[in-house]
Amino acid sequence: MAGNTILNKAKHTHNTDEWYTAYKTVEEEVTKYASQFAGKIVLCNCDDPYESAFTKYFLKYFNILKLKKLICTSYKGSRIVETLDLIDEKNIRLNKKSAYVLVVENISDGYDVPLNDYNIKSLLDKEGNVKQLKGDGDFRSKECIEYLKEADIVVTNPPFSKFTQLFSLLVKHDKKYLLIGNQNAITYKDVFPHIKNGEAWIGYRFGDMAFKVPDDTPPRETRFWIDENGQKWRSLGNAMWLTNLDNERKHKDLKLTCSYDPDKYPKYDNYDAINVSKVSEIPMDYNGVMGVPITFLKYHNKDQFEIIGEANHGSDNEYDLFKPIVNGKELFKRILIKKIKFERNS
Repeated sequence: MAGNTILNKAKHTHNTDEWYTAYKTVEEEVTKYASQFAGKIVLCNCDDPYESAFTKYFLKYFNILKLKKLICTSYKGSRIVETLDLIDEKNIRLNKKSAYVLVVENISDGYDVPLNDYNIKSLLDKEGNVKQLKGDGDFRSKECIEYLKEADIVVTNPPFSKFTQLFSLLVKHDKKYLLIGNQNAITYKDVFPHIKNGEAWIGYRFGDMAFKVPDDTPPRETRFWIDENGQKWRSLGNAMWLTNLDNERKHKDLKLTCSYDPDKYPKYDNYDAINVSKVSEIPMDYNGVMGVPITFLKYHNKDQFEIIGEANHGSDNEYDLFKPIVNGKELFKRILIKKIKFERNS
């Protein structure tokens, strides 16, 4: 996805695997974790450095963040590199059809302010910063995994269709990460257990995100526009950042203002838990299990609520306990929670 030019350039599907993250989206989120990047090696491994908002951000703030190194790998078949003339660290001209890696270990000490676009372009064009990869640049390939092993933090927007594969790889190698994904990934069997156990959580942005899309993307009536430069855009209402970097949001209690009323909070037909239609309606005085919308995770504080499991299909994973049904009507998936502590005024 964003930054990932195309997984198969010959196959133009208009899905989210070909969407590019907006620079503003990256800057707004990553800046909030700035202190955690000092002395770290950052990897963007689903990227095309020459059109990536992730690369631009980390080059712009390389010295301010006090990064040790930035590594960005590209899939084979970059549309941008085909128009450039790049020289690798051995003074060999890059094969424009190959996958490549951009590695930056130092930016002149004179840059103690964010770099401008001209400085960034100079770094991208600098001889020796890029080298050809042997394979196709897939993050699962042996050579890309070697870069992963070297990294401290992975920041990227993987193809949504490959989200769980990247997530599992990061868990396997015990890496810190900031990933853009679809909110549906929350309940995936490879992801949800880590959220339940407090090993992964939601970032600051949870909802609308805008993405650049290829020129051949067909227009639509909603969530589509063309900017003044002719760039096509699409947006998603259910996008999110998923991370295991600490953030302030996850330590804040959700303020509860509603009281339990059995007529307002019906129990599920097939499980001893009440259904809560909106996060804002979570009762302050109910001790049992509650099924809440997945948007609850945007506000989850593990010291305030325990995540018991999920109610989805009843079979997705060991924590998917039942289908959420009330009075014979099946509801959208729910997160099952239970209070750990009471409000001080309750």
